[in-house]
Amino acid sequence: MTIAPSTYYAAKARPASTRAVRDENLKNEILSVWRDNYQVYGARKIWTALRHKGITVARCTVERLMREPGISGVVRGRPRRTTIPAKDGRRAGDLVDRDFTAGRPNALWVADFTYVPTWSGTVYVAFVIDVFSRRIVGWKADTTMHTTLVLDALKNGIVDTQVTRSRRA
Repeated sequence: MTIAPSTYYAAKARPASTRAVRDENLKNEILSVWRDNYQVYGARKIWTALRHKGITVARCTVERLMREPGISGVVRGRPRRTTIPAKDGRRAGDLVDRDFTAGRPNALWVADFTYVPTWSGTVYVAFVIDVFSRRIVGWKADTTMHTTLVLDALKNGIVDTQVTRSRRA
């Protein structure tokens, strides 16, 4: 692509835009607030601190200007690892072939588990869901993440379904 020399020199001589000047001033303010607060503040807290100083700026602008120098806030806690790969590297097969439909109740159940951070620690919760009705048929909560968590949720679903059938009979 060819550019005329006059275009190049005109762009080089042009003064910085209003946004670029404001961004440079904001970057200095953001870095100042970030350093004054032990380099732990994230975009939301820096944005609030700037508002308290009387500087009006959008939070997304603070996020953008924090990304440029690569600064970020501290994230509390350690990351949770809910999926641990098998030693041989093989994953469990997709038994339903991504077809999450069922023609009748109790024809297909799916299970999943997640974690919920609480003040007293992390709680892991497993659910077994009937695909037809999207009803939770079994669940279990525990403070440890073991295979028995999901198996107990499945057992609860089986027992609950048997009890429901016996009540109808």
